[in-house]
Amino acid sequence: MRVLSFAFKRRITYTSNCRSLFSKPLIQKFSSSSRTYDAFSPLDTFPRRHNGSSDSDVKRMLDLVGVKDMEELASKTVPANILSKKPLALENGLTENELLKKLKNIASKNKIYKSYIGMGYTDTIVPPVILRNILESPGWYTQYTPYQPEISQGRLESLLNFQTMVTDLTGMYIANASLLDEGTAAAEAMLKAYSAGKQKQHTFFVDEKCHPQTIACLQTRAECFKIKVIVGNALNYDFDQHDKDLSGILVQYPATDGTINDYTELANKIHSMGGQLICATDLLALTLLVPPGEWGADIAIGNSQRFGVPLGYGGPHAAFFACKEQHVRRIPGRLVGVSRDPSGNKAYRLSLQTREQHIRRERATSNICTAQALLANMAAMYGVYHGPEGVKAIAKRIHDFTNTLAAEIKHHGYTIKTDHFFDTLNVHIENGSDEIYKKALNAGINLRKVDDFTIGITLDETVTKDDLVNLIRVFAKDSTYIPSLVDVKKSNIPKQFIRTSPFMQHQVFNSYHSETEMLRYIYHLQSKDLSLAHSMISLGSCTMKLNATTEMIPVTWPEFANIHPFVPIDQAEGYKILIQELERDLAETTGFDGVSLQPNSGAQGEYAGLRVIGAYHKSRGDEKRDVCLIPDSAHGTNPASAAVSGMSVLNVKCNNGDLDMKDLEEKARKYKDRLAAFMVTYPSTFGVFENGVVEACEIIHNYGGQVYMDGANMNAQIGLCKPADIGADVCHLNLHKTFCIPHGGGGPGVGPIGVKSHLVPFLPGHPVIKTGGEKSIGPVSAAPFGSPNILPISWAYIKMMGSEGLKSATYHALLNANYMVRRLSEHYKILYTNQNGMCAHEFIVDIRPFATSADIHAIDIAKRLQDYGFHSPTMSWPVSNTLMIEPTESESKVELDRFCDAMIAIRNEIREIELGKQPKGDNILTNAPHTIQTLVKPTWDKAYTREQAAFPVKSLRERKFWPTVGRL
Repeated sequence: MRVLSFAFKRRITYTSNCRSLFSKPLIQKFSSSSRTYDAFSPLDTFPRRHNGSSDSDVKRMLDLVGVKDMEELASKTVPANILSKKPLALENGLTENELLKKLKNIASKNKIYKSYIGMGYTDTIVPPVILRNILESPGWYTQYTPYQPEISQGRLESLLNFQTMVTDLTGMYIANASLLDEGTAAAEAMLKAYSAGKQKQHTFFVDEKCHPQTIACLQTRAECFKIKVIVGNALNYDFDQHDKDLSGILVQYPATDGTINDYTELANKIHSMGGQLICATDLLALTLLVPPGEWGADIAIGNSQRFGVPLGYGGPHAAFFACKEQHVRRIPGRLVGVSRDPSGNKAYRLSLQTREQHIRRERATSNICTAQALLANMAAMYGVYHGPEGVKAIAKRIHDFTNTLAAEIKHHGYTIKTDHFFDTLNVHIENGSDEIYKKALNAGINLRKVDDFTIGITLDETVTKDDLVNLIRVFAKDSTYIPSLVDVKKSNIPKQFIRTSPFMQHQVFNSYHSETEMLRYIYHLQSKDLSLAHSMISLGSCTMKLNATTEMIPVTWPEFANIHPFVPIDQAEGYKILIQELERDLAETTGFDGVSLQPNSGAQGEYAGLRVIGAYHKSRGDEKRDVCLIPDSAHGTNPASAAVSGMSVLNVKCNNGDLDMKDLEEKARKYKDRLAAFMVTYPSTFGVFENGVVEACEIIHNYGGQVYMDGANMNAQIGLCKPADIGADVCHLNLHKTFCIPHGGGGPGVGPIGVKSHLVPFLPGHPVIKTGGEKSIGPVSAAPFGSPNILPISWAYIKMMGSEGLKSATYHALLNANYMVRRLSEHYKILYTNQNGMCAHEFIVDIRPFATSADIHAIDIAKRLQDYGFHSPTMSWPVSNTLMIEPTESESKVELDRFCDAMIAIRNEIREIELGKQPKGDNILTNAPHTIQTLVKPTWDKAYTREQAAFPVKSLRERKFWPTVGRL
């Protein structure tokens, strides 16, 4: 009866206005075992699938926590002055089948034209073996960031493939494991050039033939660093006027108009002035063109989207960042390197990572917290599948098609403005470009209208002979014209630009070209990685919850996947509906008046929110407001984001997990003329609802500042309280946490911001598609709506859960955490709870006592948990030598108990060390994790048995996940 237990507590009459699974008192779900059934009510209801525990299990958990129902749990956990008495004004929850039908109808309103718009985005063929077995596989999209390398070897190898491919194609020394998008990668490169000049060279030049969205992202980022961005023609600009003040220059290769230029002399010139040359480039073009690293570029950035990643109306896509050796320490994001485990086996691990921001705070080199790992893995696999000859053949075919098109267009009397090109033509239309542009639209074709007399055309690998014919006929003056399509064999690329150096010579790119071999390789890597398909991932602050199949299915529908981000808005009506509804629903859950979906990560959301606050102060003549107060309990990226936003960071003390209100008041008063913002994470990263949050907001407002609430922990608030009602002016939301977008092994993420009405005019704009308000800040992401292709996930989650379902998820999140606290508190010290002994949705286990008693640290427990088949909780943050645990609402009591049993068993293993039964420094914890290779060695000289190492609990004999390598 488990299937029906959640839905039917009493007879419900099914109408369009009564689909809720929850009758008026939510607690009826837990109070009665008798049920009657209504044949007219649906069975495929969703909240009972999302929330992990059964009614009977919930009752037992409530009993252990010591509360009679969920409402009492909430009253003892959440401060009374912020608890909301009004239900969320959202639609009743749809069933899974209803949801898919409704979303299919919305998707059908998107028009899939053949798009030749270019500007850094092209259509691509996603190899079905990659589509099905990576993008649509929970074994890949539910993985966490590979901070625990022993159980992440598969995706680490794949990300190293990505790095190797990018390094080879760009001709650089090293590449990172992806960034968010091309525009923000260019902004990061600009800051690295600025840093290389010791922040003394304040001029940065951007060639006018870079993509417009990239230029705009650069200009937005430059403002906070007082960098002067000059846009002009790099090949005829007088750079001598900026002697000793030029930090760098950005060029596009090939340019946004398709031109291929020689920048060798320019690179030499910039280097002689002490600056850096940054090249935005196209990986596919570099299979034919001399790579930037060979003609003098210092940094190469770009977008790997055309390597088998869907357009998705602009994202998510994996950007890349490659550089010369001298810039390695400045490289942003993550870098995978090769190491050795204790047995000498080759092993991969993160060599550099900007989780350093948790330690360096405002002195971190970047505020980046996530990347685009899932999309980088897709691009890497595209390179593996096709190999060097395959990708070169794809590029050659595109170039040949472009040559043929150019010849035909010239035949009809038009002028090609681009002398040397790879895949893009700029066509001069003497009588004006409107007629050709509209004629193309009528034929179901999107061209780029560059200006009143210029049409841009970018070809891609999906173009067929018939597509080429249709495109040529747009330019034919005779509507009956049928082109003969003579294959232009001669390349348009001059000899000095033709690549001669080899690339992608590593064995991995030359081994898996049949689907059978590719499938086996993908599954081989997947088998090395622990994901939500194996067990709970209890990471505090990261919310690894269910990514439901129904939510994921629409992502690969062509109506969402195959839309260029710059199509006319009437071709994206489905996206418009989805975006508007999601913005409205997010505004309702948070209490805000406006929402921007443009930020494509949590850190981008922080940056966008702080930039909006800065713009608001500036509009009022308060440009001197530059101080941001941030408490110890804030999320780790907050100080770095404030620094990137041009603010000075001041720390606010916390006492025993609570804000030090006296310290806050003193600092707000002291800096009242400079106070810009107060960043507070709520519930705090210490895992409690701080009682003084309303008073804190009032203090900040009294001294002229704005309150920024980090919404990373919003999953503990939904349905119970709202950030705007608490007093926040801005809040970012992690859709990849609270709203079910999967983590993808380290990305994608989405970090939209909600703002109160006085800040709505400042929401981020965009140079190509209008977004934001009338006083909008510049774009913070390359695409107008960030990563729209994954927005259907969060939209679907909200629509299926409905008002009461979302509230129930919050209840379950609080219950699961407090249940685990009760179970573990007999064995471990729990650091922070409120006056009622309650935590929020996460809690911190103190490991520090064991450092003295057994020389055991958080890392030892983290690695030993791998032997039990679990990913470690968040380790040594926000308090050193602790574990922060967050179970989420999606985990069942069975799984919670399995994890608690493992933690208790590990405590007993620590006790063995404390009692001297196992030696300090060489014991079952310090030697963890134990691989198969270690266990089958002929000799065994440990103070514990092989069985204790491999099968510490009986259930592991039936289901065991093995770490691939030993401790790194």
